[in-house]
Formats: sequence, C-alpha cells, structure tokens
Amino acid sequence: MAKDNKGKKSSEESPNIDNLMKNLPKEVQEKLKNISSKVESFKKKVLEKFEDYIMGVALVPPEKSGSGESSENKKNKDVHVLVLVDDSDSKKMSKKELKEKLSAIINSFAKEIDPIIKPETLILSELWQNCLDGRYEILKRIALSVPIYDKGMLSAIKIAEVHKTMVLKKFERYIVSYVLAGSLVKGRATKESDIDVWIVIDDTDVKRMSRAELKDKLRAIIIGMGIEAGELTGIKNKLNIQVYILTDFWDSLREANPIIFTLLRDGIPFYDRGLFVPWKHLLKMGRIKPSKEAIDLFMSTGEQMLKRVEFKLKDIGIEDIYYAILTPSQAALMLYGVPPPDPKETPELMREIFVKKEHLLEEKFVKILEENIKVRKDIEHGIKKTLSGKEIDKLLENANKYLKRIKRLFSQIQKSKEEENVIKAYDTVVSVVRDCLKGEGVVKCDESNLVNCFKENLIDSGKIPAQFLRKLKNIVKLKKDYDEKKLSSVDVAKMFKEANDFVKFVIEYMQRKRFRELESAKIRVKHGKDEIAEVLFTEKSVFIIYNIKKRDKFLKAKILESGGFGSVSEVSKEDFNKGVDSEKPGRVVINDKVFESLKKVFGDNIEVMFNY
Repeated sequence: MAKDNKGKKSSEESPNIDNLMKNLPKEVQEKLKNISSKVESFKKKVLEKFEDYIMGVALVPPEKSGSGESSENKKNKDVHVLVLVDDSDSKKMSKKELKEKLSAIINSFAKEIDPIIKPETLILSELWQNCLDGRYEILKRIALSVPIYDKGMLSAIKIAEVHKTMVLKKFERYIVSYVLAGSLVKGRATKESDIDVWIVIDDTDVKRMSRAELKDKLRAIIIGMGIEAGELTGIKNKLNIQVYILTDFWDSLREANPIIFTLLRDGIPFYDRGLFVPWKHLLKMGRIKPSKEAIDLFMSTGEQMLKRVEFKLKDIGIEDIYYAILTPSQAALMLYGVPPPDPKETPELMREIFVKKEHLLEEKFVKILEENIKVRKDIEHGIKKTLSGKEIDKLLENANKYLKRIKRLFSQIQKSKEEENVIKAYDTVVSVVRDCLKGEGVVKCDESNLVNCFKENLIDSGKIPAQFLRKLKNIVKLKKDYDEKKLSSVDVAKMFKEANDFVKFVIEYMQRKRFRELESAKIRVKHGKDEIAEVLFTEKSVFIIYNIKKRDKFLKAKILESGGFGSVSEVSKEDFNKGVDSEKPGRVVINDKVFESLKKVFGDNIEVMFNY
C-alpha cells in the first residue's frame, strides 16, 4: 500500500477523539478533556509501529473488580484503552508469546506518554476463545466502548452485541445460539463488510402455533431489532441476519449442508445454550459425518443443473455451472471421508487428496474448478462486468468435461473403498474364526484349512448351527470371486451382510462360552458379619472380590503347585478385570491347602458356597 493511501486509510478509520467525546456522559467528557491529545498520541504511536496488525483501538470501561475505595478512585483516574490485534497470520511464535511481546511494547508507549493510560492488548484468537468458553464480558465492554480507530471489527462486535442483548431480552427462552459468522470471524473485516449473524430458535416445544409461524414471527421482529441496533449504535454496515429453527438446523446438519458445516466450523458464539459449541467440537473431531443419502444427493445435483443451464440467461447460467461442478466435488471429498469444505478450500483439497496423494485425478481438472470459482467471484465483486457467449460456451464445455471426469473419479473412490471394505470384512471373519478355535483348544490352523477346522471343532460337535458353516463357505467363495474380479456390486453387498451376521453370532457364542466357563470357575465365601466374597479360579491365579455388595476391594494371588495360594495382593479394579480377561478359567478344587489359604484371606469363620 502506498504511503499516501495508507495515511488516507488511517484518517478514515480514525475518528477524532474530540468529536467522539460529544456522545459521552459529562463526567467522562471531563475526565478525557485534558488527556484527549495524549490518547491521540498513544494511538498514533501504536499505529506507526503495528498498523497492519491493529484491527481497532477503543476507549473501554474498566473490568469489573472487587470493591474498595482506593481501587475505585484509582479506576476513576485511569483511562482504559483496548487495542485489538489480528494474530491470524502469526506463525513464528505462540499466541501467548505474541501477546506478551505486543503488550510489553504497547504498555511502554503508554508509560512514555502518560501512566494514566492503561492499554489492554487483546489478540483476536483470544477474543474468539473467550466466546467459545462462554465468557462474554469483553463483548459487553466493546459494546460500551468508544472506538478511536477501527477497521470494522469493533463496529461489527458492537452492533452484534447490542442486537443480541435486545433479542435475548425479549426472546431468551427461545434462543439456542447467537453466532457471528462470515469474513469477520476470519479476521478479514473491513469498514464495508456485511455483519453476518446466525440465530437458532428452539421450536421443539411449540404448542400454540406451527413451527413456520414461530420462525416467521420471530424473524420479522429480530430483523426489525437489527435496524434498531444500527440506529442506536450509528453503525451503517448491513446486519445480515439469518434465522433458523432448531429442527431445520438439525436436518441441514444431517444432510451435510456445506453452509451449515462452514457455520459450525468458523462461527463464533456470542450466546449459546450448550448446543452450538458441542456440535462445533464434534465436527472438529470428525464425529458429524454426512449420510450416504446426502452424498448421493450432492452427486446427483450436478447433472441436473447442467441440463438446465443451457436454457438460462448468462447471469443465472454462471451460477448453475458454478454449483454444478462444485457440489459433485464436495460429494467426492465426502465419499472419501472429508466433511464438505468451504467452496474456496475445495480446489486445494481436491489437489492435495486426489491429485497428489491418491493419483486419481489430473491437475487440469482442478484448474477448471479454480477458474470457475474465480469467474463467479469476479462477477460477484464487480471486477468482471459481462460474460460473452463464447466465454459461457467455454465454461459449459469445461463443466461437462469436469463432471464426466468427476463421475469416473466417484467410481474410482467407490472401488477403492469397496476393496478396502471387502478385505476388512474378510479379515474380520478370519480373525473371529481363529479366536473361536483357540477357545476350543485349536491353536494352529492354516487359512486354507480354516473352513475344515471350523466344521470339525464347532459344527460337527453341535456347538454352532450348520447354517454358519454355509455362511463361512459363502464368504470365502465371495472373497475368491472378488480377487478374480468376478464379483458384482450386489454380490459385494451380500458379502458384507453375510460377514456381519457371521461375526455377530460367533462373537456372541464366544461371549456365552466364556461366561459359562467363568461361572463354573467361581465359588462364593461367606465371612465376617454376613459378608460374601466371590473367588474366581484361573489356570494360574485366583481373583477375589472381597465383598460383592460393596465391590471396593479386589485381590489377586498365584496358585501354587500344592494347590494353595501364594502371597495375596490388593489390585485396582482395572488390573483385576484385565487379569480375569487375559487368563483361561480353571477348575475349582477345594482341598486342605485351598481351604487354609481361604482362611488366611477371610479368617477362620468361613463358609464355602457352590452354585450360589
């Protein structure tokens, strides 16, 4: 930016403090009259050093603190100045280190000019983290502030906070979340930026009117409050208010609506009743995933839109072409396992995943997507005024090429996922069969002989019904057909079902068998004042729950060759359970040595109970 322009920009963004004082209470005007020039000097010094990073400078009320006359008198003398810093590009140092360094420099400026000036340096990420943690006090202070330099962020927070307060005062019982979104939350605020806010209304307990009526009624009043908030604050930026009812918001979330995903990912709550922030964390953890129906819907929209584009005017046409190739791109990423990204991020994700990592897509197709997004952006921002028929034809031609290639990419991804899932299903079946055979004493069995081992040890003995031998044979055959490229999509689906049924039954069989073995290896011992202990014998150890009612004391001992117990030690519940799970149940033999060992643990007055 040229020096002249920079100076002009600063003057536009920096209202004179004397003009601002006219709107302040008389006591505050008196307080600032003698120091206004010093505050101006402080502001100029900060901007000279850090102008590219300073988002706003404002006079703010002091933070609430404990009572005390001396502290109150001092507070009345101090002039608190908030300095909001954009740290979105900070990569060389931690956020904490950046704030500490900036604070030290900015505080030194204030001390040089006048110690009465008390700067409060606030980095943008810290401001947003306060909101995510439900600490909104700073928003209230900014709402009461007097900006003396502002690139747009302070104004946006001010009007949004005032509007939020009005909305909550009238409709708090219905408001689930009030969220700031758009370019502002990414630190790209300008004086002309629209201020995007989203409000989610709880419609789950509506009785006197329909959900649509509730939304329309509240929406009209809330938008009217937005106009009123603009008049109260004197902020001219458009407050762009989107109102959702909770049921619609939830449906959009389940349908993988990219707008909702972007709102959850980037939005900052100015108020939240405990839904938005957990959803945001779940999305970050990858626990909110699009359904298969949503993926199919995203994929199908492209072809439909391309058929319509030929019959539309150019301004509508370019919109359709844009979504015709963007939406299937997002569908491909979703099928791969990535949540639907922001449109601006989609080309780079396509490049990183499908071109560079998986080698499934050619670079030229990513460039088609990038060019399409650029054309739309240029038209939207007025950089490009018109589109010639030749340009529309070229965009349409490229979009058709792109969509055909993406459909093939979709098949490639499905094939890759299908192969991965077939191998995983087959390996799970083999692993379960091996575990089941181990439980029957069969330690070694080659994979080629797995079916025969299963038949001889589990089917022929009547332990598992014969239908599961047929299922196992069918799964092995389907895997072989898949390896020989003979398997259709219908057969693959059949294999998954057979594998799921087989694995579920065999695991349940092993669990039931294990339970029976454990029960037969247990005795109960009555001791003390009618206390009852449970004693479990394994091949190597004995595990004891000292009191089955309290279950707060767990013991373990080795079984000696003589039959008695070794030294008994107390263990944690976790180690107790791990030990029981890792050892094979043994036989219960109560001989003199065992009886003597039990008396050492519980005392002489004991009663041994079987099948209790």
